[in-house]
Amino acid sequence: MYFSAEDRGEMMSMVYNWPAEQVDMIVVTDGSRILGLGDLGVHGIGIAVGKLDLYVAAAGINPQRVLPVMIDVGTNNEKLLKDPLYLGLQEHRLDGDEYVEVIDEFMEAVYTRWPNVIVQFEDFQSKWALKLLQRYRNSYRMFNDDVQGTAGVAIAGLLGAVRAQGRPMIDFPKQKIVVAGAGSAGIGVLNTARKTMARMLGNNESAFESARSQFWVVDAKGLITEERENIDPDAQPFARKVNEANRQGLGEGASLVEVVRQVKPDVLLGLSAVGGLFSKEVLEALKESTSTRPAIFAMSNPTNNAECTPDEAFSIVGDNVIFASGSPFRDVDLGNGRVGHCNQGNNMYLFPGIGLGTLLSGSRIVSDGMLQAASECLAAYMTEEEVLNGVIYPSTSRIRDITKEVAAAVVKEAIIEDLAEGYRGVDSRELQRLSQEEIVEYVKNNMWNPDYPTLVYKED
Repeated sequence: MYFSAEDRGEMMSMVYNWPAEQVDMIVVTDGSRILGLGDLGVHGIGIAVGKLDLYVAAAGINPQRVLPVMIDVGTNNEKLLKDPLYLGLQEHRLDGDEYVEVIDEFMEAVYTRWPNVIVQFEDFQSKWALKLLQRYRNSYRMFNDDVQGTAGVAIAGLLGAVRAQGRPMIDFPKQKIVVAGAGSAGIGVLNTARKTMARMLGNNESAFESARSQFWVVDAKGLITEERENIDPDAQPFARKVNEANRQGLGEGASLVEVVRQVKPDVLLGLSAVGGLFSKEVLEALKESTSTRPAIFAMSNPTNNAECTPDEAFSIVGDNVIFASGSPFRDVDLGNGRVGHCNQGNNMYLFPGIGLGTLLSGSRIVSDGMLQAASECLAAYMTEEEVLNGVIYPSTSRIRDITKEVAAAVVKEAIIEDLAEGYRGVDSRELQRLSQEEIVEYVKNNMWNPDYPTLVYKED
């Protein structure tokens, strides 16, 4: 479905044009930041269709109960504004209160018709992604895949990297992490990682403060400290105190190479969308890491935006490095029959399970606890042998099984947090009585399978 800024006042009646009486999942985009391709306007609808394909394939959401949505509020892509064949509104994007009013009306309309639907926000530009998430997350069943899904997969990888070092996941709060990039994905990962550390440290104020000091954030202007002028409010909590930075031999705007050299991090995490940012100098500096097995996460998409390649990581930093990327790369042949594993931290490992688990629990919201349960489930999914071999994400051939386990973890957490209200014939009291095995079975039984009966039998 396409909703346009010109449809203001009409969206409530428009949603009734959709022929399906039941909709379980909506993926919505405004086309403003599609992958690394930028502002595609209404041409961005493919991302909503594609994500719902994955809900069907991975989570077993019935394809008759999904709805891809484009909200057309204009485009700032000059090429499209001048293209006579462009199908969307040929005007600059709405901004400010006018923009929010359009999204508000859409949300009210879909939840009026389908009160139990889950809405996944996808590829909204950074300036709106976090604002809309904060605006709706406590009143609607919604989440933002770029902020929370990306963060969840990164956290699972970070926890997997701790396991790959031969340590328990509970050691995660001891990891020193340098983060390159402070857009919506970067801030989303930072906030989630900090909350995860704080929970492991006791979930109080001092734990939260202690967790903050594990991160060093570098953006296009260099290291972010409290001396930064006009600092982005979302990045503010991660600005290093000046005396902390000075003690490390660093100052405001220090380059990525300097930060890596001085901090000697356990993890170098890239969410910058700047291809090749992890240069030879940066990777050489990482060789000084205090970790026995440093991890490199080059998470930006598509492939040419990756901060470095696995070949560069293994050849410069060494065979022992843990490597993960957002885009697919081939494993690296290290010689003598050894393989440098390239782990793809794809959001597909989490968002289908988060959506399915939220749906089957009947939770009123998607809580931080439910998201963390999903990440920890993915991190624990790999066997000890696999993680010690540097494999921190599973093969996509196991995606149905992974999604089932993640969804069960989400359902269980919703029950623990007393958010579960039940689904269809199963009420919240019945859910509370289920054992772990029964929850997994409940999830499995509610996953749609593309099995078709044989209608014509042919005798041999």
